[in-house]
Amino acid sequence: MKLEKYSLGVGDRFGCQGIAQLNAIKKAKNKGCHISPVWNKSHREHTIVDTTPQDVRAEADDAVAACRWELPYYVDADHICRDNVDSFVAASNFFTLDVADYIGEPADQVDIDDFVNHSRDLAGKVELPGMERNIELTEARIRDAATKYLGAASHAAELYKYIAGQKGAGQFITEVSMDETDEPQTPDELLLILKMLADLGVPAQTIAPKFSGSFFKGVDYIGDIDEFRKEFQSDIGVIKVAVNEFGLPENLKLSIHSGSDKFSLYPIMKEAMERFDVGVHLKTAGTTWLEELIGLALSGGSGLEIAKEIYSQALSRMGELCEPYATVVDIDPDNLPSSEQVNTWDGEIYANALRHDQTCDSYNPDLRQLLHVAYKVAAEIGGRYLDTLSGNELVVGENVTINLYERHIARLFPKIV
Repeated sequence: MKLEKYSLGVGDRFGCQGIAQLNAIKKAKNKGCHISPVWNKSHREHTIVDTTPQDVRAEADDAVAACRWELPYYVDADHICRDNVDSFVAASNFFTLDVADYIGEPADQVDIDDFVNHSRDLAGKVELPGMERNIELTEARIRDAATKYLGAASHAAELYKYIAGQKGAGQFITEVSMDETDEPQTPDELLLILKMLADLGVPAQTIAPKFSGSFFKGVDYIGDIDEFRKEFQSDIGVIKVAVNEFGLPENLKLSIHSGSDKFSLYPIMKEAMERFDVGVHLKTAGTTWLEELIGLALSGGSGLEIAKEIYSQALSRMGELCEPYATVVDIDPDNLPSSEQVNTWDGEIYANALRHDQTCDSYNPDLRQLLHVAYKVAAEIGGRYLDTLSGNELVVGENVTINLYERHIARLFPKIV
């Protein structure tokens, strides 16, 4: 199984927007850009919403049938570990091996020494094909990287081999994720991580490193744009070296997690994809849930009332809701309107505050981040929330499709004509 050049994670908290999401991807296809949809949902999200991986498989299959989609599509077991992988095996054909928590966990000294001994030929200048800058490696740098990352790579190998034993090698896509951690991986560290994975027999087709700067949920990138450009391009060069020198899959590409709404980075990524003829995998899961809220608010009546109710509860439970996402949200409480203020809003005001339109004076990134993690409140409302979604399906679905296509796909992926 081989992941295509361009792919897009289209997670869906409540499993109701598969057709609307696929309509956006079909629109890209009709304009000349083929993107493979990857429905993704993590164990954490399943636990909060009380769903199963089989529900995600059903949503994907139903959307594909309804839209008569004949190209590849995938169901991602997102951010899995050994403790929760079993429930995903039957339904998934894409596995994101999240080993960020194991970074810094020491590997056996014998294994570290062995990796250093087998990597000495990398010491010195490593030329990155087509790049303006190369990287320098010393034996000390190789040992430092092995000490920091070999334990995590070993966990990825253990998890990959377990899944392969269940599904068969070659019957699923493997992604390795190291993004939800405090420190970014430098290009030279990424090169050594990829060598570790290759040595351990992990055929990764995408790798999700942590870049410098902040990738907070649902809002634009915060950081040095020029530095990101250098990192992104250098990582592309690193992947080319890893494929040529380590025998990793030829379609190996970068994966951008928390990639929703990083609008200032999309031109940089698009230019690099065109210049170096490479693909990317972008995950956009949470942005769909926010478009549901926007659609409900714009629908008025019970839709607007439930949107206001969710905000009110989210504001009073902010600490609880943010805790699982502490590394990927940054909310200033002073910038959040009171529940009493929001209760006076009409649907247009609510939508303008939440919709990620930086040209709109009413847009509130702090409110957007809070509601991004507030899907637990909607899950607790349960049937009433889902019934309200169903009753306003056309307005909600239109917002989901427009957001995914116009704000994400058309800005990021090449060959949209």
